[in-house]
Amino acid sequence: MARPDKVAAVAELKEKFTSSQAVVLTEYRGLSVAQLKDLRRSLGADATYAVAKNTLTKLAAKDADIEGLDEHLVGPTALTFISGDIASVAKGLRDFAKDNPLLVIKGGVMDGRVLDADEVKKLANLESREVLLAKLAGAMQANLQRAVFLLAAPLNQAARALGALETAAQADPSVIGGAGSAPAADQAQEQGSADEAAADTAAAAASTEDAAPAAATE
Repeated sequence: MARPDKVAAVAELKEKFTSSQAVVLTEYRGLSVAQLKDLRRSLGADATYAVAKNTLTKLAAKDADIEGLDEHLVGPTALTFISGDIASVAKGLRDFAKDNPLLVIKGGVMDGRVLDADEVKKLANLESREVLLAKLAGAMQANLQRAVFLLAAPLNQAARALGALETAAQADPSVIGGAGSAPAADQAQEQGSADEAAADTAAAAASTEDAAPAAATE
């Protein structure tokens, strides 16, 4: 029957496997206590570095439905549980290993998939979360500015058209309706009145000519 302390340790490891963004396995043999302190400090608040027995880690990985990790659990193993930016922590481990060759990256786990040492090192070459967010914000701002420009373009064109029409109206008031069209309307009315007067004069003359023969006959 399993001891309660081991059961609790496996349960804790399983919870860390399932809740972490990623896990990196390292061999720490030969590192001093002071060096391990420096390593933990260099990883910051985004990760926790813990030494665990391989047998307990295997059980926890199995409970977390992680397959293929056993081959990396050989020799003294420490687990880096990453809760924050994966790239930043991977860079921290890589840089520490350069200065302290006794720290060896053995593999890792991300999204339930087991990674080998080379794949873990590639994570260190990724851009940090802050850089990616800055690039995303820049791209969104550029798209927003482009959208504003596209929306404003028809308004600008309409403004230019209205301006051109106003300039044309000032040069020739008859271009658009308004005060400029009043003289033309007055001229048309005067012309109509003149035509009516001429028609009345012609009718009067015709009546006089018809009356003259009748008077002669009498």
